[in-house]
Amino acid sequence: MKELDVRGLSCPAPVVSVKRALEAGEGELRVILDNGAPRENVRRFAQGRGYSVQEEPFEGGFALTLAGEPKPKLQGSGQAAGPLVMLVGSDRLGDGPEELGRLLMRNFLMTLPELGELPDRMLFVNTGVLLTAAGSEVLEALEALGNRGVELLSCGVCLDFFQKKESLGAGGVTNMFTIAESLVGARSVVRL
Repeated sequence: MKELDVRGLSCPAPVVSVKRALEAGEGELRVILDNGAPRENVRRFAQGRGYSVQEEPFEGGFALTLAGEPKPKLQGSGQAAGPLVMLVGSDRLGDGPEELGRLLMRNFLMTLPELGELPDRMLFVNTGVLLTAAGSEVLEALEALGNRGVELLSCGVCLDFFQKKESLGAGGVTNMFTIAESLVGARSVVRL
């Protein structure tokens, strides 16, 4: 079993290093990393790809053992190749007054579940993560989207910045590697 030490590396380097090792056909891989975001990001990345993950404390950090076979990448439901991805970079829609922008975003997200075709994945970054946190006016609409198969992912660094990680109310937490991979691999990206 190969061992990979990614302690001290910041996002997205731990995930990128693990991805490269797995793509090199290392089979079972033991990853030594820092606790917190690196541990969470690598675990989510590996589990999202179909690998089993065993964790154990290791010298002030953690060791994750990844095993199994990868599952296929996310494919879109439309006729063109790749998923339809929506990037939500703000808690407002448009560049006008703040109050109007927040009202427009709320109305947009509350209308979205009523449409026939939905995005495959919605990525929330910057102040967009505030929409997925407890107390947001649009949590019910986001839950409806999740129930219809839309994958909702909020940037972990952004949630940490706004101190909202513990109050995430819809979807899951992701990292910059997954965000970049989703945008580059999309058949279409809608940016809000």
